[in-house]
Amino acid sequence: MTDKKLIYIADDEVNICNIIKSFLNKEGYEVEIFHDGYSILEAFNTKPADMLLIDIMMPQIDGFSLCASIRQKSSVPIIIVSAKDTEPDKIAGLTLGSDDYLTKPFSPMELIARINSIFRRIQLDKNNIGNGNLIKILDISINPNTKQADCKGKNLGLTGMEFLLLYYLAKNKDRAVSRSELLDKVWGFENEVETRATDDMVKRIRRKLSDAGSMVRIDTVWGFGFKLEDKE
Repeated sequence: MTDKKLIYIADDEVNICNIIKSFLNKEGYEVEIFHDGYSILEAFNTKPADMLLIDIMMPQIDGFSLCASIRQKSSVPIIIVSAKDTEPDKIAGLTLGSDDYLTKPFSPMELIARINSIFRRIQLDKNNIGNGNLIKILDISINPNTKQADCKGKNLGLTGMEFLLLYYLAKNKDRAVSRSELLDKVWGFENEVETRATDDMVKRIRRKLSDAGSMVRIDTVWGFGFKLEDKE
């Protein structure tokens, strides 16, 4: 790995932190460990990392609050790693702006695959999307150069992953896009993985469009994927 990425881990379970750090070091990542939410927030404000891996149940600042705080100032990739495995917990984490949610216990190799996939997606983003043209659909404007989507001139507040998903659907408007295609083109997963990630993220984007009063709709194509149509 020519560009050594810095990853911050925040978890009050020391053994888990050390195991994750060991695997990530072998992959060529630089890793710093924190055991409470306040410490990692302070460190990030001083020296931003390239990615955050955070637990939910931590002293001082919990993972949900930490994620929301980071999202106010940065689009850095965030993966929540937690023993809380209920659907409301996952949806809460993703709604607050995390890019992925992995439940304990988990395979370190699966975590590494997800991390590599996010960094690969970011690189593809830099190579392929940065010089794209502005897309206008009904009352939203999608700007690949600023990586921002606006509704009636107001920023929708999309995370990096949310922007890429909306941008990809917009580029392929009026065409049904499968979940596997989204996982490949947006997340960068080369193999079949759990498809829930696409559904959760589409729900978040729909909510933000609805909150902004947008006329744009992302329709579900049952048993297949999603479609964004360029009509009211």
